Amino acid sequence: MKGKVVQEVRFAFTQTIPVMLGYLFLGIAFGLMMQDAGYSFWWAFFSSVCIYAGSMQFVLVTLLTSGASLLYAAIMTLFINGRHLFYGLSFIEKFRGMGKRYPYMVFSLTDETYSVLCSLKVPERLDEKRVSLLISLLDHLYWVIGSVLGGMVGQFIKFDTTGIDFSMTALFVVIVLNQWLDSKEHRPALIGAVLGILCLLLFGPDKFLLPALTFTALVLLGVKRRWNMQ
Repeated sequence: MKGKVVQEVRFAFTQTIPVMLGYLFLGIAFGLMMQDAGYSFWWAFFSSVCIYAGSMQFVLVTLLTSGASLLYAAIMTLFINGRHLFYGLSFIEKFRGMGKRYPYMVFSLTDETYSVLCSLKVPERLDEKRVSLLISLLDHLYWVIGSVLGGMVGQFIKFDTTGIDFSMTALFVVIVLNQWLDSKEHRPALIGAVLGILCLLLFGPDKFLLPALTFTALVLLGVKRRWNMQ
């Protein structure tokens, strides 16, 4: 049993290496921003453990420094991370079958973890549920370590953090390119891109995300049956 668990840890680690390389640097960027805003690395640690929301954590720095209300923070979180409501639905039944691990799997389903789990092919000798949990735990750990490192380094070395939050956008671009290259079916991505651009023009850069996701989900559901019949 012990040998099997070691194999599962090794397999999960190899699957998360791309996320590790991204999360460590993104976490460092977040930690630096927190330090630059006057918050010690302990704030970076606890926010990464309890919030773990990627792009929302970068916005959190602005909310903390501007004294925003809880209501405003909640609304911003909905607009920024509301996309999780859409792609999380595809895993809800699978996560329910994981018993006590279900709440954490829901909590830890970030964009990058979702990408890894979508393409996951676990060898028959390994437990897929444990491997999925290990992948989620490792990704979370990478983010926390990066955040703490950034906060600690920021105490001793001063950085100009202007534009550093673009690192999250850069990671998203890499993920999209990898998914495009790995998939033979590109129509869903093209539909999402077109609807995203249209919503950006109609609603503006601050409000387009949720409408774009809603329209994309509705269109894809509408054409799914037609594609299956072809």
